Amino acid sequence: MNEVITNIKNKITAFWGSKSKKQKNMIISMTTALILIAIVSSIFLTRTTMVPLYSNLSPSETGSIKENLDSRGVANEIKDNGTTIMVPEQNVDTLKVELAADGIPNSGSIDYSFFAQNAGLGMTDNEFNVLKLDSMQTELANLMKNIDGINNANVMINLPEKGIFVSDTSEEASASIVLNTKPGYKFDEGQIKSLYHLVSKSIPNLPTENIVIMNQNFEYFDLKNENNSGNTFVAQNEIKKEIERDIQRQVQNMLGTIMGHDKVMVSVTADIDFTQENREENIVTPVDEENMAGIAISAQRVNETYTGDNTVAGGIPQAEDSSDSLSYQAGANGNGDYEKLDETINYEVNRIKKQIVESPYKVRDLGIQVMVEPPNPKDVNSLSQQSQDDITKILSTVIRTTIDKNNAGTALTDADLNNKIAVSVQPFNGKVTFDSPVQAELPFWVYIVGGALLVAIIILLILYLRSRKRDDYVEEEFEELQESEMLEVADISEEQETESSLKRKQLEKLAKERPDEFAKLLRSWVAED
Repeated sequence: MNEVITNIKNKITAFWGSKSKKQKNMIISMTTALILIAIVSSIFLTRTTMVPLYSNLSPSETGSIKENLDSRGVANEIKDNGTTIMVPEQNVDTLKVELAADGIPNSGSIDYSFFAQNAGLGMTDNEFNVLKLDSMQTELANLMKNIDGINNANVMINLPEKGIFVSDTSEEASASIVLNTKPGYKFDEGQIKSLYHLVSKSIPNLPTENIVIMNQNFEYFDLKNENNSGNTFVAQNEIKKEIERDIQRQVQNMLGTIMGHDKVMVSVTADIDFTQENREENIVTPVDEENMAGIAISAQRVNETYTGDNTVAGGIPQAEDSSDSLSYQAGANGNGDYEKLDETINYEVNRIKKQIVESPYKVRDLGIQVMVEPPNPKDVNSLSQQSQDDITKILSTVIRTTIDKNNAGTALTDADLNNKIAVSVQPFNGKVTFDSPVQAELPFWVYIVGGALLVAIIILLILYLRSRKRDDYVEEEFEELQESEMLEVADISEEQETESSLKRKQLEKLAKERPDEFAKLLRSWVAED
């Protein structure tokens, strides 16, 4: 092991000793520059910039957010007497979306103070408000892009003007958002709730009722209101909207697949029967419905006859039961006889008892309006009549299978269905366009540092190769001279010669015998110095 270290040390010493003073200075300078560049790059790459995540928080909410961040393993700091919480800059957008999905915070607002720091001294209040509004819209759109399923977003915010007097009632803000969603992606209720919560907490005095969110296919993402369960009208209206929205989405997706999602717009109007009926039916039916007869379970027959002489019959026979069979005859001399036949039969019938509860939410009537943009927007006739008839047939099938058959009474005819369908072919002039997403780029200083490192590596590689080539050439020349001395000089001086004197003699011999090669060697040494 010691021999290996000694050899390495000797090689390094020999390599360093073979360099000129200029080369040594260059190597030291390049090594120092590389070390400095590496240190500066590591500082810039590993430095964590802390920015505000939320501001104007209550102490309790700051504590809950800090506890949530600590459980996620995210570095955080508390500033401004516990009202502002700071996190790494690269985690801000992701944390805002994730915390919004958890309903955090319940108070406070997202910090936009850096816009005020960049405002000029000569900027008016109106100019600053416009800049702030545009910045809020852009920042909110960037936050929504981080949610899974959203490619891009356009945000329009309407902020009310502040009143002059303290007693003036502050108006509420409103927001309209158009999302560019991934094809076929379905948002669950939790994601929709996080979207509404994110927008509501990003804008001051903005309730969720004043937020409208839709995508590029005109599909609305409505927030379910959990506080309207006791309001019958509101609950029924929500159910009506949900039924219309489900049918509208089904038709929109189906026609969008055929024509293109940006070529079709669907509107659905429904008439819903909310009547809920509870009734009890007691029905008695014969067992034998054809003969309208039941099953005889018991029978009793009584047959009486009487014959008498010189007796006058009196009374009213069988007056108590008109159903009894009576035959009575009286003779002229007072003689008479009668016959009585009595038959009683008990029948069993079907007794049916029904308790019926009819559920509400039946579709009594349905109307579908469809607007279609032709393949060539400038030519309305580019959409063939056959395509329009196919759309009408599809909508007829949807209506026929959706309307309740009992409420319709009779089967719907083709004329009835055509009255419930409206298909219009028109160019769309109000399409929402999205800018192509800007790809994230590395800072300019990263390219500068990378270029400097590449140049330094190339220079060191060139110097190393040149020195290696020169050493090999000198070594080869030295070996040739040494071999020639050993072959031609028979007598060796008894006195000990030093290495420098030996090299001098070899160079002198080389100059005498091969002057051309000696001149090349001198030129190479001069060029290197």
